[in-house]
Amino acid sequence: MKDLVLGRLSGMQRTFSGFTAGQKVVALIGTGALLLGAVLVFRWVSQPDYAPLFSGLSDSDASAVVQQLDTEGVKYKIANGGDTVMVPRSEVYKTRIQLSGEGIPSGSDGGYSILDKQSLSTSEFQQQTDFKRAMEGELTKTIEAMDGVQTAVVHLAIPEKQVFSDKQGKPTASVLVQTRSGVTLNQNQVQAIVHLVAASIDGMKASDVTVADSKGQLLSNQSDTGAAGASSRNQYVESYQKQAEAKAQTLLNRVVGDGNADVQVTADLNFDKTTTQSRTYKQSDPNGLTLSSTKNTEDYTGAGGSTPTGVVGPDGQMDTSTTTTTTGSGSSASTYKKSSETSDSALDTTTQQVTSAPGSVQQLHVAVALDQTAAASTKPAEIQKMITSALGIDPARGDTLRVSVLPFDRSAEKSAAAELKASDAAAAKASKMSLYRNIGVGVLVLLGLLFLWLRGRKRAKQRAEQTTYVVEQLRNDAARREEAQRVVESPATQLLSLEAPDPTKDLQSELTQLVESQPDDVAALLRGWMADR
Repeated sequence: MKDLVLGRLSGMQRTFSGFTAGQKVVALIGTGALLLGAVLVFRWVSQPDYAPLFSGLSDSDASAVVQQLDTEGVKYKIANGGDTVMVPRSEVYKTRIQLSGEGIPSGSDGGYSILDKQSLSTSEFQQQTDFKRAMEGELTKTIEAMDGVQTAVVHLAIPEKQVFSDKQGKPTASVLVQTRSGVTLNQNQVQAIVHLVAASIDGMKASDVTVADSKGQLLSNQSDTGAAGASSRNQYVESYQKQAEAKAQTLLNRVVGDGNADVQVTADLNFDKTTTQSRTYKQSDPNGLTLSSTKNTEDYTGAGGSTPTGVVGPDGQMDTSTTTTTTGSGSSASTYKKSSETSDSALDTTTQQVTSAPGSVQQLHVAVALDQTAAASTKPAEIQKMITSALGIDPARGDTLRVSVLPFDRSAEKSAAAELKASDAAAAKASKMSLYRNIGVGVLVLLGLLFLWLRGRKRAKQRAEQTTYVVEQLRNDAARREEAQRVVESPATQLLSLEAPDPTKDLQSELTQLVESQPDDVAALLRGWMADR
């Protein structure tokens, strides 16, 4: 076995030594590439498949998990910025159960689990403190569950309630948010955090919540109670103006073409929240149902006399408007009558309360500029009517719209077009030069390969010719020696020579290997022999 291996290695060594320089380089590079590929495939096959063990860990919990895994000798990987620990998939559940038995991760944010540790001896101050810590922990977990938020810290300031005080302090909150790498919270997410915290605490308003990032930048705007969830009044106004400009610009581009019209909108919005309450009374049916009716009648008849009778009026005067005195021949009579009637009918009562939302339009001012060349075939009056209808211009409200036809300055556009054209030409030229350069390099490489191939072919042909010549010469010499020996040798010797192995075959193979390994030396030797002849 040893001789076989040594023979194979010796044969490979002789074969490699017979290669040209280029063939040796290619053989070495190919062998190295195969070995490297085999090593990479072996590592890929032997590497275990990792799966998340815990995700969204805090720094302290991640440190505790890693320390415990090192103690138990479990392989692990840390991913996702350090808040995710991964272990081989086959050991996920086993490792998770073991760590849970050790109380890892501990969940340092607490939450409502803090309230489970209270006892009968807990003081009122401790209860309030634990409640505040529990709320902070639960809000922290909720905020960290949002996309893009890595860690969050919530601080609550809840004043103590006073029993005999008319004024109570307002609760406030501050939130510190650290986002993941490359993530920025938009205003909708910030408003969601603000309203989430405000709705979790009794008596807290959205304006009492402050949100800041880890860089110290204020994300929430407490002075803004704007409309439609906008972060500030200026942003809402700019958004409204951009929408109106885009709507008008789309119509103008269809009429005069792109770049031939410009629209600017200035909006005056009212952010005051007003409430109007009105009450209206209406009789539904005059002949309908009467709710209540009261009728009073007074009738008096008595003997006459000189004494005045009646109702005493102001200043002691006697009201004789209802007194009748009759004087006869020795007798007089008086009468008094009074009647009143009160009737209550059913009425319809309508109470209406209207609350106007902030962000309503008070005034709208629009300016439209048309290019004189492009707008030659259009009518400014029609464009004015079109923009008025599209944006809802109301002159009674104080809105204004002005359409101006003016020559546009196209120098910047022409300069930009010229620069763009020159840039395109330079890019095209550079592309052509790169193509020519690549083609030239390719042609040179092909020529080099062709030259090497032709040179190698020529050398192989010369080697073959030299080998054939040497072999023929050796055969001729051997034939001459055999002929000479055949003349002098006996028949028995000739019979022995025929049965013996031919030594020229081994000599031929050795000469062939010598010619392939040292062609230049063999050629020089043959030239020397020919010169001697």
